[in-house]
Amino acid sequence: MAIQKPSIPKGTRDFGQADMSRRNYIFDTIRSVFRTFGYQEIQTPSMENLSTLLGKYGEEGDKLLFRILNSGDAFANVDNSKPLTPQVCEKGLRYDLTVPFARYVVQHQNEISFPFKRFQIQPVWRADRPQKGRYREFYQCDVDVIGSRSQVNELELVQMVDAVFGKLGVRVKIHINNRKVLTGIAEIAGAPDKVVDITVAIDKLDKIGLEKVKEEMAEKGIPAAGIAVIEKILSLQGSSAHKIGAMKALFEASETGLKGLEELEELFGLIEAAGVKAPVEMDLSLARGLNYYTGAIFEVKAQDWEIGSICGGGRYDNLTGIFGLPDLSGVGISFGADRIYDVLTGLGLFPSALEQSTKLLFAVMGADELRYVLPLAKALREAGVAVEVYPEATKLKKQFDYAQKKAIPFISINGSSEIEAGTVNLKNLVSGEQKAFPANDINSILDFLS
Repeated sequence: MAIQKPSIPKGTRDFGQADMSRRNYIFDTIRSVFRTFGYQEIQTPSMENLSTLLGKYGEEGDKLLFRILNSGDAFANVDNSKPLTPQVCEKGLRYDLTVPFARYVVQHQNEISFPFKRFQIQPVWRADRPQKGRYREFYQCDVDVIGSRSQVNELELVQMVDAVFGKLGVRVKIHINNRKVLTGIAEIAGAPDKVVDITVAIDKLDKIGLEKVKEEMAEKGIPAAGIAVIEKILSLQGSSAHKIGAMKALFEASETGLKGLEELEELFGLIEAAGVKAPVEMDLSLARGLNYYTGAIFEVKAQDWEIGSICGGGRYDNLTGIFGLPDLSGVGISFGADRIYDVLTGLGLFPSALEQSTKLLFAVMGADELRYVLPLAKALREAGVAVEVYPEATKLKKQFDYAQKKAIPFISINGSSEIEAGTVNLKNLVSGEQKAFPANDINSILDFLS
């Protein structure tokens, strides 16, 4: 029988050592910022009960759930007189981190303190058709606070975005809108029942242009007078304060729209007071597709690399209501780790030191030399230096080649003369500099390696 060539499922990826160093650099940077704002990490299981997942993402989302058989022989004792799904499949892989988060809050509501500030960095799965940039398994990086309606929470999300991308060296622009404003637009356009159609259309403004957006709204039954009002709003220029001021007069007949403008005015005031460095603008075309957003909505784009949104989110007022805990408002954003990775790669912003894991390689000449360097390797590791000892005595060229392929910058070659003298020989493979030190002079060795 022919040996089967190993492979992985379509839509999944292996991450090699260099990939993991870079991905962990992103995750560690994001974690460090989240923690400075008092957010703490939780994790939820890879699988959830289907009853938790079904019906939360719409009909199309339900089709993309990976379902898990109850056992390896789930069909063995199927009772054809009963519904098939509960008998053979009661669980599914999580589709996102938001619904499991809502389930977690409701299930643990008596154990957690509100406002509850949490973040999660975990993989999710979707039975989608794999294509470029779309995977069946990918990581989400979510941060949410639930149990508070204060816009200080929105401010902190903006500050965290500013801090994360500042640390990563990526210049970004933060786009902000408010769902209540979008509802107000539908109301003053004379089509309050068409808010979803209007939202879906204007969300495509950057991609298809204003004329195509107007055509799509007309096809959805938006009256011509209403489209003219929407066009006037979408064409507003100037600062966020100017846009808000201009819209207040237009929104006199929409209480919801005016409330949205008040929230935006407050939020932009907080952002200015907090000294956020990244440019922040009111983007009236920003709608985002998820219908559960009820207040502020966010989208973040890189200024120097064309890739679309690399971070986004918004406020939701009743996410936990689907699990029996109504009227608990929250707000959150999700960082797109894969797109951030592509931006950092494209702009050459990953630190070069990430490629280097080992600082020093001890070459091995024989059994005596091996025993001689083991205590020194131990001492250097305790001092925080990444050290490798070559596992066998072999030709020096092979050991040099190993160091070169792994980009190890220092090598130590010691023979009988170094053992007799109680010294250790170190060579910088980048500069060619070579020195000998007393084997017990750890501080001088560390200085040479730094």
